[in-house]
Amino acid sequence: MKNFTKKKEIVPYNLKLKSNAQKNRKEMNAPEANLWYKVLRNRKLLNYKFLRQKPILNYILDFYCSMLLLGIEIDGESHNEQINYDKQRSESLNKIGIKIVRYTNYEIMSNLEGVYFDLVKQIKIRENELGKPPLVPLPSEPDKSQGDSVRKHKRRNNG
Repeated sequence: MKNFTKKKEIVPYNLKLKSNAQKNRKEMNAPEANLWYKVLRNRKLLNYKFLRQKPILNYILDFYCSMLLLGIEIDGESHNEQINYDKQRSESLNKIGIKIVRYTNYEIMSNLEGVYFDLVKQIKIRENELGKPPLVPLPSEPDKSQGDSVRKHKRRNNG
């Protein structure tokens, strides 16, 4: 795998998907909105920046973090019928160094705290794979106010 820690690589994407991605960002479904507003938006998750509906190759990822080369996919009922497509998609993205983490609509809507802690675990694994130091210490519980103060403190110290 390439070392992405020193130089930010440009990830290729199909320009024809840009308008679809923009449309998808405006029309988020409930699980996407739940994960975005409560966990990912404004660097809430360990101070990593995630983008919504990011075109990469010939796909649109639900969420993507370029620092970690990590995509998050939320699988609804339609994904049950396209298991082979999802497998091929994940393999294509893995070939360019992007790891995909998947959750179901049900997991997002019924156990967001569990998804949060699993994402923290997945990010720590990814940091180790890429040889990146963590941006913030591992949280002990999903107390968002504590996470915000940690991030603000970290930014002040870094300039």
